[in-house]
Order: sequence, then C-alpha cells, then structure tokens
Amino acid sequence: MKLDSKIPNGPLAEKWTNHKFNVKLVNPANKRKYNIIVVGTGLAGASAAASLAELGYNVQAFCFQDSPRRAHSIAAQGGINAAKNYQNDGDSVYRLFYDTIKGGDYRSREANVYRLAQVSVNIIDQCVAQGVPFAREYGGLLANRSFGGAQVSRTFYARGQTGQQLLLGAYSALSRQVANGKVKLYPRTEMMDVVTIDGKAKGIVTRNLITGAIESHSGDAVLLCTGGYGNVFFLSTNAMGSNVTAAWRAHKKGAYFSNPCYTQIHPTCIPVSGDHQSKLTLMSESLRNDGRVWVPKTVEMAEKLRKKEIAPKDIKDEDRDYYLETKYPSFGNLVPRDVASRNAKYVCDEGRGVNETGEAVFLDFRDAILRDGEDAVKGKYGNLFDMYEKITGENPYKTPMKIYPAVHYTMGGLWVDYNLMTNVSGLYALGEANFSDHGANRLGASALMQGLADGYFVIPYTLGDYLAGIPNEKVSVDHPEFKKCEDEVKAKIQKLLSINGNKTVDHFHKKLGKIMWNHCGMARNAAGLTKAKELIKELKKEFWSDVKVLGTGEELNLSLEKAHRVADFLELGELMVVDALHREESCGGHFRDEHQTPEGEALRDDENFAYVAAWEYAGEGKEEVLNKEELVFENVKLTQRSYK
Repeated sequence: MKLDSKIPNGPLAEKWTNHKFNVKLVNPANKRKYNIIVVGTGLAGASAAASLAELGYNVQAFCFQDSPRRAHSIAAQGGINAAKNYQNDGDSVYRLFYDTIKGGDYRSREANVYRLAQVSVNIIDQCVAQGVPFAREYGGLLANRSFGGAQVSRTFYARGQTGQQLLLGAYSALSRQVANGKVKLYPRTEMMDVVTIDGKAKGIVTRNLITGAIESHSGDAVLLCTGGYGNVFFLSTNAMGSNVTAAWRAHKKGAYFSNPCYTQIHPTCIPVSGDHQSKLTLMSESLRNDGRVWVPKTVEMAEKLRKKEIAPKDIKDEDRDYYLETKYPSFGNLVPRDVASRNAKYVCDEGRGVNETGEAVFLDFRDAILRDGEDAVKGKYGNLFDMYEKITGENPYKTPMKIYPAVHYTMGGLWVDYNLMTNVSGLYALGEANFSDHGANRLGASALMQGLADGYFVIPYTLGDYLAGIPNEKVSVDHPEFKKCEDEVKAKIQKLLSINGNKTVDHFHKKLGKIMWNHCGMARNAAGLTKAKELIKELKKEFWSDVKVLGTGEELNLSLEKAHRVADFLELGELMVVDALHREESCGGHFRDEHQTPEGEALRDDENFAYVAAWEYAGEGKEEVLNKEELVFENVKLTQRSYK
C-alpha cells in the first residue's frame, strides 16, 4: 500500500504556513458539539487537551497515573530546544532543521522536521507565559546551553528539572480547563482498546484501575499521547508504568507501526548495579557540557581501578583516554547519543570499563570545577549531583561519575501523516507515540520540543481540518462495536487470570528484556536477530501457558496491569526484531554489525532503505505486512554523517 503523508506542496519554509491557511476550519460555535478523547497526559497529551478545550472542544483526558502531574515527561532533565538564537552564535530555524535531519541519520521527513523547528520558537514564548522558570542570564535574557549533535547553544532549561517545570505549565493550563468544565479528567484509567466504526476511530474501551470496571467512551476523534515503548527492554530510564499497550492495541485495529527497531540508547545513565533493579536512572545529557568522558588508556590500569587498587585521581592526564574528544574534535563530548553510546560500548568491550562489571566510563567534572568553581557547577547541576550521590554513595564533586548507555527513547511509533493522523481516520498519535520527527536518532532536548509542538501548535489546526470534513454524527456507547470491544477486553482479562501458571509476570518481562538487550540493543546482527525472533516466540508461548496472574479483574490488581503490558511487549518485541532484521543497513540507533564504516560508524544504504517501514497487523500468528513511505530529500544532501 502506498502511504500518503499529505505533505503540502510548495517551498519547505512555506509548507506549514500555507497548510494552516488551507485547512478546513470549525466554526467557534460548532466546536462545543465535538467530543475529543485524549489518552495520556504528559507534555503532548496535557498540552493537546488544554489547547483543544481552550478552543471550545469538549475533551475527555485519560491517564493511568493518579494525576497528570505524574506523567513520565516529569523525568526529563536537561532542557528543550528552540531556534531563538539568543546567543547570536549562528543558530536559525534552518540550522535546527538540518541538525535534526542529520542527527536522525537522514531517516525522517523534511517537512515534519522543518515545521518542528519553526514552531520551536513559539513553544518557549508559550511556556514563559505559563510561568515556566527557565534559567536566565544576568541581563534577564533566557539562558541557553549546548546539547549533543549541535555546535550552537539552543537548549532552554530549568536547572535539571526542565520536564517537571514544562509539565507543570501544561498541567496548569489543563487544570484551568478542568475547572471550566471543558475537560473531564479520568485518572487511574487505562485504555484497553480503540473502537473503530466504518473505518473511523469513534472511542475507546478502558479499565478503571481501582475498581476493575470495563467502560466505554465515545468521541469524534481519539488522540494517543501515550509515550514510547522503551520498557520492552525491562531495564530502561522510563518510569516503570510506561508501556506500549494503547499504541499496540491501536496497531491491532489497523494503525500501522513504523520503524519499531529505532531505539535510542542514552549514553549518560547510572550503570546497572545488580539483578534487583527494576529501572535505570538517567543523568542529564546537559552534564556533557562540562563533564569530560574518559577511560584509562590501558586494560591493565582499568583492571587496577576495578580492583580498587588505585583511585581515578591517581591516573595522570597522559594516561587518560578522552576518547570522544580525540575521535570527534569538532563535537567532542557533545556528539549525538547514538555515537556516544557506541563508543562507550567499544572501550568497555576492549576491557577498559571502570566499574566492577567493566561496563562504565567516567564523566569527570574536575576541570569544570577548577575552571569555574564548585558553586558555579552546583548552580547548573546541583540537583543531578545530589541524585547521583544518593543512588551511588559517591560525591561527584570529588570523584568522577560512572555512566553507561541505557535504553531511553524510542523513535519508532505509530505511523502518522503530516496532520499527525494515523492511517485510521480520526485516530491521531502525538509526541513519542508517533514516529514522525526524529528519524533513526533523536537529538537531546528535542523530545520535549516535539511533544509540546504537537500539542500546542499542530493538532489544534489539523484536528479541525478532519472534523470539518466529516458529518457530525454522534455514536453512542450502546453501538454494537463498543459491546464487542468490551467483550474482547473482558475475555482477554479472563484468559490471563485463568492460566494460573507458576511464573510471575516480571519473570517473563526480565527474560524478554535480556533477549532484546543482547540481540536488539546497541548493536545487532543477522544471526542474533534471527535467534531473538525464535526465543521471543518460545517465550510468548511459555507466557500464555505458565504465567501466574494474582487476584481478580474486579479490583485494584497490579499483577493484571503488568500482565496486559508484558503480553503486548512480547508481541512488539517480535516486531522490533523483524524490523531490525529486514533493515540491512545501519542508521542512527539501528546499528547492524555487518554495515559499518572502517571507523565503526553507521553505514546507511540510501539506495535501498531511504524509507519509513510501516508495519501492518495481519492477524494472530501471521507475519506482519511491510508498507513503505519513500523519503524524499529536496533540501538536504544525503551524506555519510560525520561529527569529526
């Protein structure tokens, strides 16, 4: 099937402006006649719900947390990108566009990325107006810092709590609309399925996580703002509740899932300390502004470190390998995440890792403290340093941080067109839930930018275009499709509860995570991926015959919640492996050992793989069908990505 991305005609810089003028509009008096369902209340969901309600639509907003304030967006630390060029250092909308295309290794749509860069400047103004306490220079201008993949300073930040502050801004806007009666909030409610009628999304079926009640909700459109699927690896920087269920259930109802193998491994995480861990902790990429990454030059010296025969301070500068600065002199420690992560893996694989497991490198602030003073460093990163010390027991002002790559973000997601609509009419995906803006690797500080761009500035225009073009015919939850969907959800719950096996849900999740990390993580190859596919099939079979789900469906049941999510992760994991296996190239976060340059960099195959892989669900037990959206580059030249 040929996918229509609905990219507007005309010059790149004018596409979005012209599109906004050409979209159909809904009369202000008619907006109150429409009911919009928003699933997820992180930055994308909260901003979309607030903006649509402000316009006059009636909105139902759903989250599985007890409050929108607990959405995982709160965990973002380092900042948000915008092409304001406050530093007068050469930034522009076009440069942000180019950096994003290049950072994504030329596997994203030009039009979407340029629009993102355009609206980035408006996002900052919006957030300042909401009271977000961005850092400021002495003269009062908003401060900026640099981030990976850029040679300019365009990242706005609020210490190491940027996500939290942005979410509080969106939450305040949302709360205003809740108070006005334009948004009805459903906390502790998880979407179980999407309901489609005559090929259009017309509602969702949910489970009340407190009572277990299965309920239906109808609407004129459904917006999925449910984040990414990094927890398929079990250990990731994502909140433990983060899952793929909403997107996956939509996929099984016909929505295409794109580029699932594009997984971002973040280079700056606290290393795994043991089997007891259920998640990993992110240390902000902003730390790479002042922290220098290094390992000992020799295996012998690294072994002494691991045995605690010497301390990091005992190693002289001439015996330290500042490998990113040496290998990438132009970008140094601020190379993109996929590049930094792979290089950390390389030096650790050589035996030069610095912790007991051999899987860690140093992030050292010695020189920054000597240069600027401890107080200045504390002013920038104090809360991050405190968090690190609480977790590890080590003082990063006195000894270097230990970091290692970990799963962080997923660039794949539901396929959407330029209007953020999936191939299912009336079903939209915003933020990390879609695939659209980051290609094969996301630049640091661009996740917050995309979530807010989609919610505040894109969906208010594009949703109206859809609604104005369809009859305003209400569908009741008494429609047979709702009853059918409810029965399917109840049957699945009963199936999970009736297995009564011997192994916990976490047992299967951990097993899946190890398979994914070992064979579909930082590096992949055909043999490993083929093995992983078979292992996941076996694990899935074992799950449905031997999982033990405690309790009943009519109560608060964390075991059942997890079981639903892990069942979906098992299916998604298989598709990720299939996608990685079919893409015979390396690009960004998808690194195939068989396809690399002599220097160990990702080697693309633009002739055969310059497309979006959009997978179509074909039914239980059947191989998914590949649909392609060819990527056309009219404004940038496809070149081998270099950060040297």
